[in-house]
Amino acid sequence: MPAISRWFIKAGLVYFLAAMLLAIGLKAQFSFPVLRFLAFFNPVYYHLLTVGWITQIIMGVSHWMFPRFSREKPRGNEALAWLVFVLLNAGLLLRITGEPMLALNPGSIWNTLLILSAILQWLAGALYIRAIWPRLKEKP
Repeated sequence: MPAISRWFIKAGLVYFLAAMLLAIGLKAQFSFPVLRFLAFFNPVYYHLLTVGWITQIIMGVSHWMFPRFSREKPRGNEALAWLVFVLLNAGLLLRITGEPMLALNPGSIWNTLLILSAILQWLAGALYIRAIWPRLKEKP
């Protein structure tokens, strides 16, 4: 398994664990008033699951298992795959931080950071498609 695939998959597993812990907290807030602040983390839970876990697992496994790009470069441009990893995770970390902070401080700098987060994640998605598209070909 290539290193970048391991990084995607391990990051996905960490985000999955974080999402499950947050899910417990989101339910526990109804029984424990001290946890009411977790209501601001509801969007974070969904981003941890969809972008953090599912998307990263898909990207890691597809980079590893999809058909070869060529004999010389079986997985295509490895640097592009690393860039996708960095952009996706930077965007997700901004989102994880920005969502609750924006709820606490509407109209603040956090709104701009959430826009940046969305741009980083979109770029990661577009570059992932650019990297994986040439590997989607018919069997000879």
